[in-house]
Amino acid sequence: MSNYVYEILLVEDDAINAQLIQNLLSNSHDSVLAEGLSFDLSLVTNLTEALNILTEKDFDVILLDLTLPDSKSIESLLKIKENAPDIPIIVQTAYQDETIIVRAFQLGANGYLQKKDLDSNSLIYAIRIAIERQQYIYNFSQQKQRQQQQKEFTSLENLANSIQPSITARMFASEALKESIPEVFADLTTRYGELLDLALEERAFKVNHDTSEKLRSLAAKLGFFKASPRDIVDIHTKALKIKSQNANLAKVQAYVDEGRLRLLELMGYLTSYYRKYYIGISNLNVFFPSDSDQI
Repeated sequence: MSNYVYEILLVEDDAINAQLIQNLLSNSHDSVLAEGLSFDLSLVTNLTEALNILTEKDFDVILLDLTLPDSKSIESLLKIKENAPDIPIIVQTAYQDETIIVRAFQLGANGYLQKKDLDSNSLIYAIRIAIERQQYIYNFSQQKQRQQQQKEFTSLENLANSIQPSITARMFASEALKESIPEVFADLTTRYGELLDLALEERAFKVNHDTSEKLRSLAAKLGFFKASPRDIVDIHTKALKIKSQNANLAKVQAYVDEGRLRLLELMGYLTSYYRKYYIGISNLNVFFPSDSDQI
C-alpha cells in the first residue's frame, strides 16, 4: 500500500527542537495515527527563509515557532498567513500562554503545540486535525462562494426578464438577439467574454489593452443590430456562465466583480450610440416639394 506524503514546513530556529520533530516524523510508522501516511520535512530557521521557500514549493502544513530571530509572536503568524492563506498553520511555543494561543486561533492558526513533552502521537494528531480543519474551512468557503455566484446569475436572469422593451426595441420591432439571430448573439457573447479577459489582465498586470474603446466598438455593433439593454444583460450572463465552466472559483469571482463594471460601461456606450443616432436623424431636414413648387 502506497503512502500519502505530507509536505511539512518547519519554521524553527532551535536545533534541538527541530531534530526532535524530525525524529518524531521519521519514526511515525510506529503510530496508528500515521497509518497510510509519511512525512517530508523542510526546515528553515527564520521567517525570511520561510517566506522565500513558500514561493518555491507547496506544503500541506506549516509548523511555526512563535519565537523566531527575525520575527516575534503573532507577527510571524500574520506574515505567513498573508503569504500562504490556504496552508494550515500549527503554532509552537515553549511555554503555555493562553492569551497568545487564543489570539493565534483568532488570527487563523489551525492548531497549537507546546514544545514541552511533545510526542509522535500528539504531533501527528495535530497535523491531521489542522489539515482537516483547513479543508473544512476551504470547502465551506467554496460552497458559500458558489452560492453567491449562483445568486449573481439568478439576479442577472431576473433583471433581464424584468426589463421592459425599450423605446429603441419598440421602434425597430426587434426581438431578443438570442432568439432572433442566435449566431450573432453567440459571436457577440464571445467578443464580450474576450473583453472580460482583457479587463482582468489590465487590472492584474497593470497593462493597457484599451478595453474601454473595444467596449465602445462592441456597443456600436450592438446598436447596428438594434440591441436593447436586455440583450446586453443576456450577453453578460451567458459570457459569465461560459467563463465559469473552466475556471476556479476565485477566477469566476474575479469575472463577476469585473463584469459588473463592464456591464454598466457597455450599457452607457450603447445609450450614447442611440442618442447620437437619434439626434442625427432628428437634425436631418428632409424637404418634400409641394405640387405647386413643381409647377
